[in-house]
Amino acid sequence: MQRLAFKMKLNEGQKDAYTKRHNELWPELRKLLKDNGISEYSIFFDEETNTLFAFQKVSGDGGSQDLANNEVVKKWWNYMADIMETNPDKSPVSVPLEELFYLE
Repeated sequence: MQRLAFKMKLNEGQKDAYTKRHNELWPELRKLLKDNGISEYSIFFDEETNTLFAFQKVSGDGGSQDLANNEVVKKWWNYMADIMETNPDKSPVSVPLEELFYLE
């Protein structure tokens, strides 16, 4: 089991919209993540910098950021693009983070 972490950037004033959209996560996206071995997926928010910090456990070789070719993921990115910093393909700008410490 891998543990992956990455950060993203939320546009100013979009915390409530981001929270609402994730609280209403589409069932097909939830199933896709689970079917691809992604679990314990958490996203935290740093109010001072509008930075989102994401953590997930993955059984397999890749996490949620590796599902870019899936139509459900592309649809989700398009849905979220108005409230986040994105790349030209509407994917969130995502920076992988290196794990330096882990206590089991």
